Amino acid sequence: MNLLLLRKELQMKSHAKIRNAVLALEDGSVFRGFSFGADKTVQGEAVFNTGMTGYQETLTDPSYFGQIVAMTTPQIGNYGINEQDEESDGPKVAGFAVRELSPVVSNWRATGSLDQYLKENGVPGIEGVDTRAITKRIRERGALKSCLSTLGISDQEALQRAREWVGIEGQDFVSKVTCEDSFPWDPEGKRSFPFTVQGTNLKKSFKTASVEHRLVALDYGAKRAIYNNLRRHGFEVIVMPADSTAEQVRAQKPDAIFLSNGPGDPSALEYAHQTVSNLIPDFPIFGICLGHQILTHAIGADTFKLKFGHRGGNQPVKNMETERVAITSQNHGFASDKKKLEEMGAVVTEYNLNDQTVAGMRLNKLPVFSVQYHPEASPGPNDANHLFHTFHKLVSENKKGKQIT
Repeated sequence: MNLLLLRKELQMKSHAKIRNAVLALEDGSVFRGFSFGADKTVQGEAVFNTGMTGYQETLTDPSYFGQIVAMTTPQIGNYGINEQDEESDGPKVAGFAVRELSPVVSNWRATGSLDQYLKENGVPGIEGVDTRAITKRIRERGALKSCLSTLGISDQEALQRAREWVGIEGQDFVSKVTCEDSFPWDPEGKRSFPFTVQGTNLKKSFKTASVEHRLVALDYGAKRAIYNNLRRHGFEVIVMPADSTAEQVRAQKPDAIFLSNGPGDPSALEYAHQTVSNLIPDFPIFGICLGHQILTHAIGADTFKLKFGHRGGNQPVKNMETERVAITSQNHGFASDKKKLEEMGAVVTEYNLNDQTVAGMRLNKLPVFSVQYHPEASPGPNDANHLFHTFHKLVSENKKGKQIT
């Protein structure tokens, strides 16, 4: 049977299925589709992701905790799932919505299907819905409270549950995804190799950079690729829980501090603001995504909720100091207040060209900077990978300056 006939047969079978899954938005919109993944009812914030690939990295990105993600790419799941592409220990999304779940898994790296993966990890999915309409609704009305169920509940019950959800503002989701204890990341440098189709041949030729700087990474919900990039750029990475105090961080005798990505409302993380505020005068600091927002609060500035956020691997950012434009991977629903940043002495260095929101900043007289995107490109482009080199150089220069004085 050729592929065209197989596809036709599968489509006919899908039409015979019952639309037993429902996605309800708080504005009254209800989308009926077919269930896949786990048999479950969940609540969360409905958002959309514009990435064409990288659905497994999206599913396992802790920044999506508490969110029901709709993918704008029509077909999802065609290259399956594999353990190497996980960015944390399993999916962190609340639910998953796609236009079409691929009936075929075709990739030499695949170890299973998306459907089975979500079943095993307790995440419900809905397919056969108009993700264009869902995306348009979110763009027009903002990220919405929602309910996704694969248990055959009524539209009315789904809508009621969506409206009853607590919401994301004011919530500390970081405590749900941070590590429980401190630990060193890849101390022998064996797992930080970049992926390549050359496979084993590259591992023989590739060498992780020798350790030059000791780094404490505060884990607000980091992706593994972040730590891999830091390790391969010459940092000894000590991962610490989000609620670590400044004294506990200092006890590790680091040369620098890294502030990771993560989920939820940055204004709710006062313990993180306090820790970072205490560390700013004494260490070079690099923050990304939520780490950028925590740094914003740590210097006394504010953040605000975006209408529908930035999520995908095609966000254009311009650095006003270098005149360089980069295409970046982003995943956030909050942004820093430009006016307040400048009032507190920060220099706004980068802007998102889609809506002119702050995409990067630095402190004027201290070796501290941050960006509102993911420079490790998992998934996404590699335009911002140079920031790891920039940070390494900054830490090196800071250590030399201390030796001179």
